[in-house]
Amino acid sequence: MSRKLSQTRKITYYLGMLLMLIGIILFASVFVTIISAITGDPVVESDIASSFGWSFAGFAILYIGSVVRSIGEKGLSGSGIILDPEKGREELEPFSRMKGGMLKDALEEAEIDLASNPKRVVMIKCTYCNKLNEEDSKFCQECGKAF
Repeated sequence: MSRKLSQTRKITYYLGMLLMLIGIILFASVFVTIISAITGDPVVESDIASSFGWSFAGFAILYIGSVVRSIGEKGLSGSGIILDPEKGREELEPFSRMKGGMLKDALEEAEIDLASNPKRVVMIKCTYCNKLNEEDSKFCQECGKAF
């Protein structure tokens, strides 16, 4: 299992991000055309029709970019394209380590101990009532007799 992402996956991830950016720009072009028509700028009707076409193409490119980015991020098996749980686990291993490390950091910050070094608690049994009491007790917590 590799702890690092391959260069191919990094390139695929950034290519997907670039496609998503292009898709967003193309999708937003229709709004720019509509706003310019509302403000009174001379806009030809063919510009409006073509901007709607570019908008749908931009939406498709945005979707394709998100799929490519997901494949680059999680790999083919990790993103669910190929159904292979063992390979998927291997491809998602860097992210599992990252999440485990983040959880460990949060628990350390909150000072929560996960029983990695449990404290020994010594109890003293009262000879009169058989109640277990803490080690530093001078009297029984149940019957009140002195130890």
